[in-house]
Amino acid sequence: MEGNRGSLERIEVLRKITELTRSMIVELSNGSSKMIAIDRFKSYCTNSLENCCCRFNLSEGKDVLTLQRESHVRRLDVLLRVLLIIQQLLRENRHSSKRDMYYMHPSIFTDQSVVDRAINDICILLQCSRHNLNVVSVGNGLVMGWLRFSEAGRRFDCLKKPNSAQFIPVQVEEVTDIATAADYILVVEKESVFQRLANDRFCSRNRCIVITGRGYPDVPTRRFLRLLVDVLALPAFCLVDCDPYGFDILTTYRFGSMQMAYDAKNLRIPQLQWIGAFASDSEKYDLPEQCLIPLTSKDKRRTEALLQRCYLRREVPHWRLELDSMLQRGVKFEIEALSVHNISFLSDHYLPSKIESELTTGKLIGDYQSIHSTNMGLVWNGNGMS
Repeated sequence: MEGNRGSLERIEVLRKITELTRSMIVELSNGSSKMIAIDRFKSYCTNSLENCCCRFNLSEGKDVLTLQRESHVRRLDVLLRVLLIIQQLLRENRHSSKRDMYYMHPSIFTDQSVVDRAINDICILLQCSRHNLNVVSVGNGLVMGWLRFSEAGRRFDCLKKPNSAQFIPVQVEEVTDIATAADYILVVEKESVFQRLANDRFCSRNRCIVITGRGYPDVPTRRFLRLLVDVLALPAFCLVDCDPYGFDILTTYRFGSMQMAYDAKNLRIPQLQWIGAFASDSEKYDLPEQCLIPLTSKDKRRTEALLQRCYLRREVPHWRLELDSMLQRGVKFEIEALSVHNISFLSDHYLPSKIESELTTGKLIGDYQSIHSTNMGLVWNGNGMS
């Protein structure tokens, strides 16, 4: 079934490529200098809520590429070269990384960002996601805990060793047979925190799934997390450093990135809840001054810019209050600063108390627990629940 669906998707994308190139040829034959119009998307603005028009999946305008401007001609040249590579990948049912594609014409592409932009343009023009083009990322994400799944015929059984890391699969569309007995999903910003939890055998003592994107998450990590949240309907929590970069990573998971705003519907995780680290935690957990780092001028500018994002005012105003509190205090700190009390303070006290507080309020757990069976929990076979 998965193979048939993948074949149909490839055929549909190839059909769209043919239609796109045919329309460009027609424009040329008619003597038109206008070639294509590419929708523009954004995941946020800095307007007041009264003036905010941001809506996921809605274009805010178009970039009209013509043959009259040199910059447009170059952008079209790159776009068509990348489109030709993608067409070949789809016809041969092969996959390629963005980096591989760059090295196919390095003297023409000149920089990786040029290829990245072309891929995004093609996704918008064809109204598809990047994985539909057989363009894959080099996976960075890690997962551990109460989880079992298959990917392209390979079995991943985290349940046997719940505190051992597994790489998150790159081809998330091939993931099937998901089974879990977890009560929640925990996303942590950094690999160092992930390893701290693994060393403390956090997943043996807590029925959960732990994921890290090892910094800013790549597309497979975000897609995999989105799949788990959608399929398993578990509450999902996120733990990041108390600094503007940690907060930006948090918003990337929940709201999506500006660069891939066109695909936000498939990448954002609106159920994700922020549990720390908060600026107020420095006092609540009595962190000494030596653990607190003054915000730099760059940190302050970045924080002020984050505070202006419309989705914070609209969807999570309490997040905005915590971010503003960090700015007013003028200090930041890393999650690892909690180790000042003892090396396992994060695993033994901080996280259990934070998560228990969220779950027992009833705001998040809701009907989640009622969907668990008494044995292995939910199983997703790629077509539905079983």
